[in-house]
Amino acid sequence: MSAIGIARQPMGRLEPGRNWRRVVFGLGLVVALLFVAPLIWTVVTSVKPPSEASQAPPSGLPSRIDWGNYETLTTYGEGIVTYLLNSVVVASITIVGTLLIGTLAGYGFSRFNFPLKNTAFIVILATLMIPFQSIVIPLFVVLKQLGLVNSLLGVGLVYITFQLPFSTFVMRNAFDRVPREIDETAIVDGASQLRLLRSVMLPLVLPGLVTIGLFAFLAAWNEFFAALILLTDQKSFTLPILLLSARQGVWNNLDWGALQAGVTITMIPCLVFYVLLQRYYVSGLSAGAVKG
Repeated sequence: MSAIGIARQPMGRLEPGRNWRRVVFGLGLVVALLFVAPLIWTVVTSVKPPSEASQAPPSGLPSRIDWGNYETLTTYGEGIVTYLLNSVVVASITIVGTLLIGTLAGYGFSRFNFPLKNTAFIVILATLMIPFQSIVIPLFVVLKQLGLVNSLLGVGLVYITFQLPFSTFVMRNAFDRVPREIDETAIVDGASQLRLLRSVMLPLVLPGLVTIGLFAFLAAWNEFFAALILLTDQKSFTLPILLLSARQGVWNNLDWGALQAGVTITMIPCLVFYVLLQRYYVSGLSAGAVKG
């Protein structure tokens, strides 16, 4: 067939494939909007005038942009700035402790042999099945004996404890994916184990580090029950407890505007960190959490 004949062939055969792609794209867009809609509703409600936001539940667009709901948060307890700083402190303690202990534990299980190694690893993973609610009283007693009740450090240590099984699992698998020839080459060049870990291994397992760090941040930032039980002083409360106060409002009337303003402030760091670290996060889950 000549080139002219080919050029005259109808192009309709390509349309079904294009239509399918359009249908799939349209369905994906609809699903994405369904997931994003509650977030948009939350942000829109938070900037409504308090009189409009107090409707149960509030609906429609605001008549004007008003920051009164955010100002209301400063009247709850010690004010939102104090609770925000407390959450930052707890999240920072959790991230640093999880990265440090999880990395060392994962490296040890990956690179060293010792008695009952596999048994110890299984026992650590088995603790994932223990719900926090079942051991909250023993934890409270231990923290009280250590003088860490009503302490941000004590809450951070509890969060670190519950992050370690997952972090150890991810980091061990991340280190297992690094060829052992790299270790041997570095040791031949005179590198110590600490130098090998710091200068050679950590850059290679960066996605795993970002993954466990992000999980630790989200857990510490959004956790409510442990903070409510272990923190008794209002000055030590975290953001989730502020949301409880905003939810109750004055005379136990639900304050929709203040609640949605608090939710907006709480979710902004989570969205920012996830968007900025998404590439490392996805790579860490696919490479570190699934052993190759």
